Amino acid sequence: MEGEIPNFVMVWTLVVASLTYCHTIGNLTSPGKTRLLFVLPVVLLFFYLPLHLTTIFLGGTSSFFLCWLANFKLLLFAFGKGPLSFDPPLAHFIPLACLPIKFQTDSEKKVQNVKKGQKSTLNYTVKALIFSTSIQVYHNKESIHPKIVMFLYAIYMYTGLEFIMAFVAVAARVFLGVDFEPQFDEPYLATSLQDFWGRRWNIMVNRILHPTVYEPVRDISIRLIGKEWAPLPAVLASFLVLALMHEFVFYYIGRTKPTWELTCFFLLHEVCLSVEITVKKAFRGSNWRLPAAVSGPLAMTFVVVTGSWLFLPSLMGRCQPDVMVYREYMAFLEFMKHVGDFLNVSRLKS
Repeated sequence: MEGEIPNFVMVWTLVVASLTYCHTIGNLTSPGKTRLLFVLPVVLLFFYLPLHLTTIFLGGTSSFFLCWLANFKLLLFAFGKGPLSFDPPLAHFIPLACLPIKFQTDSEKKVQNVKKGQKSTLNYTVKALIFSTSIQVYHNKESIHPKIVMFLYAIYMYTGLEFIMAFVAVAARVFLGVDFEPQFDEPYLATSLQDFWGRRWNIMVNRILHPTVYEPVRDISIRLIGKEWAPLPAVLASFLVLALMHEFVFYYIGRTKPTWELTCFFLLHEVCLSVEITVKKAFRGSNWRLPAAVSGPLAMTFVVVTGSWLFLPSLMGRCQPDVMVYREYMAFLEFMKHVGDFLNVSRLKS
């Protein structure tokens, strides 16, 4: 962890410089292959930069923002698509490229404010209380059944991601005057796999994958197999890219070779999601429909079981996030203690 802060500053200084270059390229070139050739070196650089960071909080979030969000947005930008294609000023271009934000119109802000009211302080308070038990579980995990530990870690992963995104959202609101697009919409309330992956889990990633992967593959598939079945290969391609990007992020965090459980997890969900889509098509126009009170719990049970079987073991084995989070938490407490001691000494001297 030594030298992480200077490396973090160095990485994001290069990010700002690279995005300034991309903004200039956008003013000098037209969308297409020429702009893509100029943008590709930055895309490759953004895959490389997270290797200079080793912590889960700085390195993990940076790898997500750079090799995932920024790179996909830059690829869209190269072809005149996506949020960067509307010629934003440089001060907007840089945060828009690498953060899950959107500069909203007044009407969109009103809608957003209505939605914010739906997620109350009580909601976050309950999640904070649940997450606060993670330290005790970590210290006593040897005496808890491994499957229960995995289930609890799944809950901590979700609540932890919510809090990280909430913290970054507050920073974006204070320093940039913009709001984050929501990343999660209470995924445990999903009524189907389609609802979970399409509308409730990692919403920003879905919005990026749709124009970069889903739509191009669907358009090609329409010409080959027709409009009705074209979504199936598009869903397959989206889940393959989703799996690959998770493999990248896990490598950045744990620095271990892929074991491909992650890929199996996403491919299994792709198959089941395709079956779900096919069944819905088969019963379209029929009065028969599985009640949400049944389909929702079935979908979430499937997510939890497959996550505990494939996703979490890969995460725990390759990255040991509980160990990393605890170590970084203790380092942060030690740092804050030194800051407090320094301020007390300064106050006494004055």
